[in-house]
Amino acid sequence: MTPDNTRRDRIDRPLRETFDRYLQDKGKGRGGDGGNYRRNAARELERFAEWAAGERGGDNWSGITPPDADRDPTFADLDERVFREYARHLAGDRGLKQNTVQTYYRYVSAWCGWCVNEGYLEAHYAQRASATAPLPEDDGRKPGDQQAWTPEQRHAITRYVDDRAREAIEAFTTLPGDADPTERQRARYAALKAARDRALVFVLAYTAVRVGEVLRDPDDPRRRGVRWEEIDLDDGSMTVYRKKQQWDAASLPDPVIGPLRSYRKLMDPPTDRWPVFPTFDQRTLADLVRDELADRGLRPEAIDERRAAYVRDLLLALEEDVRPPSITTDGARSILRRLSEAADVAVDHPKHDYLAPHGGRRGMGEVLVRAFGYTVAARYLDNSEEMVRERYSHIEAGELGDVATEALDEIDTGIGTETD
Repeated sequence: MTPDNTRRDRIDRPLRETFDRYLQDKGKGRGGDGGNYRRNAARELERFAEWAAGERGGDNWSGITPPDADRDPTFADLDERVFREYARHLAGDRGLKQNTVQTYYRYVSAWCGWCVNEGYLEAHYAQRASATAPLPEDDGRKPGDQQAWTPEQRHAITRYVDDRAREAIEAFTTLPGDADPTERQRARYAALKAARDRALVFVLAYTAVRVGEVLRDPDDPRRRGVRWEEIDLDDGSMTVYRKKQQWDAASLPDPVIGPLRSYRKLMDPPTDRWPVFPTFDQRTLADLVRDELADRGLRPEAIDERRAAYVRDLLLALEEDVRPPSITTDGARSILRRLSEAADVAVDHPKHDYLAPHGGRRGMGEVLVRAFGYTVAARYLDNSEEMVRERYSHIEAGELGDVATEALDEIDTGIGTETD
């Protein structure tokens, strides 16, 4: 095929035919099939394709293809005016915040840039000034206005889970030797769940790790949840897969060591490859135990007999070393929603009526910035100092406001003295 024919073939290619290749290039993990970016980009590209075909938009919008063309939109239909109209379409959606509009447009713009590199487009039309003109100004805030745990909230939730875990562990460890085996299993299970919840809350409250660095993200196969082999309680460190796509050490401050040590002793995992925060979902564990024991050669009746001997499949999984998956990031939100309500923590936030996982990290960031400044906080948060300054600029603004107030008081006092 000649270069001209190749060029013609690419120009006439329907837009949707490039989406899978683009998403594979941008995705994470083997085969490029993981990552939150891929999931979000796929959603926005599909919305753009629907809009381009006239399936989304106002009543008078019929798409970007000529009226007499019975085909899907192709690259020949794209120019900067198309992206200008799409920017206007997004900006006209009154249900979207201005930063969300910017974010949605960036997904489409990034695909446009990739299409230029791949030879589908002659220019990056989406980034031209006329195309981006209808977009609203960026107000500097993140979509959703991130929550930050206050010291009072941190104290309330950690005190609640600590008291609950202590009571559950004491109830289990003080059972008499002749206690009913079923009662002993129930007490151990309750202690394990309370100890896991306590350890999770303390990790999120004090380490400032991102929740996706310690728990399983279904959209990213590399984020399978931290394992016991990646935690060193003696050194006070934990190896996690960072946002920058590499393994790195995170600090475990003193308040976290005790809950983790107590929890590990109680769990006594069969191997160090067990997740630190396994799911306790009964349906998931039941299916896992059945499948694993069947793979080991047990017949269905034998599996049922083994399961009947335990009050919960988690206890059988521990006994047989059937390694469960880690809690997901969504699972952590459910746990914190339950614990926030049980602890009666007062939460006043427009998006979350509970202590959300990211709020623990952001709350610790505020503590560190106030106590040690931006440089130390940036190292602990695994962020650039520039980004930390941007995200916690309200602290510096408040401190400068105090300085200004103090200066004004001194000046006003001096004037008053001179007048007298």
